[in-house]
Amino acid sequence: MSRLGLIGRCALLALAFLVLAPPHWIAMRLLGRRTTVAPILFHRLFLWLFSVRVTQSGTPPDPGEAALVLSNHVSWLDIVVIGSLRPLSFVAKSEIASWPVINALAALQRTIYIDRQRRGATATVSTAMGHRLAEGELVVLFAEGTTGDGNRLLPFRSALVGAARAALQAEAGRGRVRLQPLAIAYPRRNGLPVVRSERSEIAWYGDMDLAPHLATFVQGGPIDVQVVWGKPITFEATTDRKVATAAAEAEVRAALTGILTGRGEAQPTLGARPAPPGLDLGGSEIATV
Repeated sequence: MSRLGLIGRCALLALAFLVLAPPHWIAMRLLGRRTTVAPILFHRLFLWLFSVRVTQSGTPPDPGEAALVLSNHVSWLDIVVIGSLRPLSFVAKSEIASWPVINALAALQRTIYIDRQRRGATATVSTAMGHRLAEGELVVLFAEGTTGDGNRLLPFRSALVGAARAALQAEAGRGRVRLQPLAIAYPRRNGLPVVRSERSEIAWYGDMDLAPHLATFVQGGPIDVQVVWGKPITFEATTDRKVATAAAEAEVRAALTGILTGRGEAQPTLGARPAPPGLDLGGSEIATV
């Protein structure tokens, strides 16, 4: 992509933000609406401008159905991909609130922040997530607690899954909450399978600098992304959150296997095309071709 092309795309994104953000804020602040289509439109524009093609399969929650979405985490791009699918909010580390530009986008998405250095933060955030769930919203938690290198699935953490119990306590009469496993993978780029050596061009993890990573992303060409909504897990008052978290991790692992071996048919989102399999998942390690 030429520098002029990049500037043009960034200008279109900035214009879209200026057009979409004001009515979004008015709807939330003055009209009391919890969600609008503004974030979805913005994310879809980003995907279209930068040739990120998304397909999804499985059974997502019904509109208006509360769900705590437990997803694996590969890249900053996960947020754009998942955010393009339906109205929802994310849980993110508190540092993001101080990042220029990114903090404005996070606010647009009504992100819930957690300060992992502060004692008691988990309980506070779980309560906030529980209230969102009690109001019928989707809340996305990257259950690994960090981004991975794209070659393995990290263990899911159970602490914030306690938000499901907080939702039951926040709404009298609610007997259950849906835990929704979600798997996301990036199997192909430029129509070819992504091999292990190319994984860092998509995955953003560890102490990788963001600016060089974004430059590589822009120059790398079209990316195929596949998302699977796994089989939901019912969370009730007597449910053990650690058991439920382990079940969600197993479901995501199985869903990744389905993505990467080509089982099942993916339904393309707006302007997307299917991403053929190029990887195989075995145990905790993703063995690339």
